[in-house]
Amino acid sequence: MANKATIIVHSGDMDKVYSALIIANGALAMGMEVSMYFTFWGLQRLKKGQLEKGPLSKMNMFGLGRWMVKQKMKKVGVASLEKLFQDFKELGGKVLACDMTMEIMGIKQKDLREDLISDYCAVGTYINEAKDSIITLFI
Repeated sequence: MANKATIIVHSGDMDKVYSALIIANGALAMGMEVSMYFTFWGLQRLKKGQLEKGPLSKMNMFGLGRWMVKQKMKKVGVASLEKLFQDFKELGGKVLACDMTMEIMGIKQKDLREDLISDYCAVGTYINEAKDSIITLFI
C-alpha cells in the first residue's frame, strides 16, 4: 500500500467538509498523497458560490448555529473553507468529482469550481485510489 489517504466527501454539511479538509491537509503535510472524492451532497459544495453554504450537521437552528460556529472559528483563527481548499490544492491534493452524481442531480461541469476539481470521474477511479490507500474515510 502507498502512503496515501482517500476520503469520500458525501456530506455537504459545513462541519463535515471542514473535518474532511483538515484531515486531508494534515495528511498532505505529513507527506501523504491525498484524494478527496466528492459525491452527492458533498459535490454541492463544489458548485460555484456554494462552498461556504452548507448547514451544520447538528444544532443548525435555521442557520443561527452555523453563524455562531463560524464566529467562534474566526475568533480562534480557524482558516476558511476557501483557504483550506487553496492549501489542499497547493500541497498537491486531488479533488475528484463524481460524474454519476452530476448526472443524477443535474449538475453540469460549468456549474462547478473548475479551480478546485482535478478530475471528473466514476466510482472506478475512487476504487483505484482507495485500494492502494492506507487510510480511507467516508465523511
